[in-house]
Amino acid sequence: MRENNNGGPHVLVTGGAGFIGSHVCKLLADEGYCPVTLDNLSSGHQRFVQWGPFLHGNICSANDLDHVFHHYNPVAVFHLAADIEVGNSVENPDPHYRNNMVGMLELLSTMRRWKVDKLVFASTCAVYGSPETQPIREDEPLAPASPYGHGKAMCERLIEDFASAYGLRAANLRFFNASGASPEIGLGEARRHETHLIPLALDAVLAAETFTVNGNDYDTHDGTCVRDYLHVEDIALAHFQALKALDRCERGTAALYNLSTGQGYSVLDVLKAIERVTGQPVSWRVGPRRPGDVARLVGDASLATRDLNWQPARSSIDSIVGSAWEWRRHYHGKLWSEASFTISRSPA
Repeated sequence: MRENNNGGPHVLVTGGAGFIGSHVCKLLADEGYCPVTLDNLSSGHQRFVQWGPFLHGNICSANDLDHVFHHYNPVAVFHLAADIEVGNSVENPDPHYRNNMVGMLELLSTMRRWKVDKLVFASTCAVYGSPETQPIREDEPLAPASPYGHGKAMCERLIEDFASAYGLRAANLRFFNASGASPEIGLGEARRHETHLIPLALDAVLAAETFTVNGNDYDTHDGTCVRDYLHVEDIALAHFQALKALDRCERGTAALYNLSTGQGYSVLDVLKAIERVTGQPVSWRVGPRRPGDVARLVGDASLATRDLNWQPARSSIDSIVGSAWEWRRHYHGKLWSEASFTISRSPA
């Protein structure tokens, strides 16, 4: 672990051992904060926690949360811990709602007990469902197509109610498809059960296997799903910019921001980008649709640009694929064979 010795204020990052959370921790440390990671390692990696203390714990546990707040007295919270598999949420919604919604309520209640009033929440574009008007704006009516989207929308409502009643200051970041990697610091997408397009397709190239495209009968230009892809470093930057914005906000604020590029790419567009970047052909076949998938999700991030002074500077599709390709070639396999994958509790 690269301990933060700058004496900066502590901030709690739930899910800080995950793909996005670890990037948020890195940026916070660079900006003079000491990120404290709380993670149950159900999908994260302790090896990704390099910039501050790590505690193995559960956001659904009031005892675990009180332990963190008592020992570290954080000035703000970044909430990124969640179950994120859309298809799994459709097939098995019980644990999904329990982890995401109960965890949100326990965290908000703990923040209230310890008088911490700044929260940056990792929400999702899945709260919109499949609106006809795109790019999607924040005032679009919510119509989630999966329990994952419903749960995130309900978490936003919890935050809004706590802000109104108790003076919480919060920023809900509805980001679109997180992707890319930071190979220079060893961070990338690595999940026990991978569901995301770019890492799955790159793994198929590395293994010389055939990639399965989940459906080609959607109402898009080539029949495959269209998504708005964001580099993970751009998402991390938005989290930090949101924290700075909260310092200027009045109590009782619960702001909503899309994080997106306004540019959509279909599954086949992404496969072509992979061929350009890797110089290798992608073998693919068509399989059935995945439950909960919608045809097109492309966002309008004008509000984040205006209020947070945020721009997705690294999110060209070739830059995203190039960084992910470099990371998977050099790092990905090591995570599954080394002891760093073992769950353990670090001392507080």
